[in-house]
Amino acid sequence: MRDVAALVVGMKTTLSEGLRPVVTTQYPEEKSPRSVRYRGRHYLRRYDNGLERCIGCELCAAACPVGCILVIAAENTEEHRVSPGERYAKVYEINMLRCIFCGYCQEACPVQAIVLGPEYELSDTSREKFIYTKEMLLEPNPAQQEPVYVRPAATSDGQEGG
Repeated sequence: MRDVAALVVGMKTTLSEGLRPVVTTQYPEEKSPRSVRYRGRHYLRRYDNGLERCIGCELCAAACPVGCILVIAAENTEEHRVSPGERYAKVYEINMLRCIFCGYCQEACPVQAIVLGPEYELSDTSREKFIYTKEMLLEPNPAQQEPVYVRPAATSDGQEGG
């Protein structure tokens, strides 16, 4: 009799689980939402005029508990201006294999140049590709981007609106 009761309990569990809604995320096509405070891939930001925010102060490297950030500063000149300050980061590298995504670099930056974004897909095929250089970290220059043409919406009579 106990065997039959155990079988009934097992069947009840199986049927109740089978009738629940599916919660599986189809990963490559659907991405699960990240929290607002999620810390993923690093980005070096720019000002609206295209100048780099990083002033080469090396506070991010000093704040990093694992020492994965390398900053080598150089002086700005009038004919070669990279950032608004006296100096800029000539070399900026992050070893992503050592990074623990703590966010201390973001907190230490006085000009909010380094930010941790929402990107979490960081896999690659070799260790050398995990050394992110300044060119890989810099966001695109807004001053050099061409404006995107947006086609006017069509009106109810089929004509383009203006």
